[in-house]
Amino acid sequence: MDDRKQINAWVMYDWANSAFATTIMAAVMPIYFISVAGGTDASWSFTQTAAAIVVALLSPLLGAIADHTGRKKTFLRVFSIIGAVASVAMAFIGPGDMWLASVLVVIGMVGFGAGNTFYDALLGDVTSPAQRERVSAKGYAMGYLGGGVLLAVNLGLILGWEAIGLPDKTAASQISFVTVGIWWFVFSLPLFRRVQETRLDRVGTVGAHIKTGARRLKETFLRIKRYPELMKFMLAYWFFFDGINTIIVMAASYGTTIGIESDHLIAALLITQFVGFPASLLFGKLADKLGSKKMLYSSLVIYLIIVVLGYFMTSALHFYLLACMVGLVQGGSQATSRSIFSKMIPSGRNAEFFGFLSFTSRFFSFGGPLVFGLVKLISDSSRSALLAVAFFFVAGIILLMFVNLAKGEQEAKQSI
Repeated sequence: MDDRKQINAWVMYDWANSAFATTIMAAVMPIYFISVAGGTDASWSFTQTAAAIVVALLSPLLGAIADHTGRKKTFLRVFSIIGAVASVAMAFIGPGDMWLASVLVVIGMVGFGAGNTFYDALLGDVTSPAQRERVSAKGYAMGYLGGGVLLAVNLGLILGWEAIGLPDKTAASQISFVTVGIWWFVFSLPLFRRVQETRLDRVGTVGAHIKTGARRLKETFLRIKRYPELMKFMLAYWFFFDGINTIIVMAASYGTTIGIESDHLIAALLITQFVGFPASLLFGKLADKLGSKKMLYSSLVIYLIIVVLGYFMTSALHFYLLACMVGLVQGGSQATSRSIFSKMIPSGRNAEFFGFLSFTSRFFSFGGPLVFGLVKLISDSSRSALLAVAFFFVAGIILLMFVNLAKGEQEAKQSI
């Protein structure tokens, strides 16, 4: 089952779409959104909220349909193209175009978020349960490397705009958005060509598949109570995923608001990528030896420390140090969570359950950016808004204590 070519092709998709995560979600666009498009960190947080809601509404139904038709790759291809095209279109965002920027970011994040539902679900098609920690971690590691390589190129464009004959930094940023779309599409091709999923050969009209998908989604809601450990893990995941996601999407806009120069912000986030590459690989090996749950605990505690230190941050040096800390745990925590979940779901319903997880986590993931935006509006303090994010990590850590992973895996096996 563990075909190296398929695994490598699957991993390359993380390399491909992480360009969107770094340049659009984390580094260049949040700064561009405020400095050029005329937005604020509060309006950026509300844009993230809108995107999370749309992805939440789409993912579970699409996941159920993909499982029924055996076409996870087809849906992944469609949403990858949507995200790539939206990225290229961001080059048309000019001064004061906050609403256009918000719409395109939402469309791009729908392509990214919904696509990841099917990408995650394909993990079970390319590797055995015993190797999922390492393969999942390898995917995140390659994502850090790929996203970091393109971000380094884009940082060179933005810093050296005059030397290469561009009119200003705005033009350099716009070119960087185009590179994201091209990078995403080109490096997705290996997965579409090489990864083989289990085809169910079920025929029928689109409407029939939608009805079947809706029925299976309803069944998922009813069936989920059979897996109490899975439910407890999902509850914990909703909270800490929300915290992690908020750190990713709000870091650059937060830094801009408290006065850190954009060049330092992008450079620090670039460092995060290259720290994250070896850290994710090491995290996967440690999860194998020490246990997934212990490593996940450790990463969440470090995130909590990052939020508290971020409240007191005053200089670019502080941002660099916190960026390194994030790089140590970001990929590992996400990869370990993905692997844990894949072992606790019943065989044959990967996309459906990953869709359900995406629906619920995305549905609740608007909470972090929303809380950030509301606290900022009420207190007029970005620092207080960031500190409020600590709640999501504290809640996630406490809820994770009640999860029995071994029992959860057994519940999944008994359902086959």
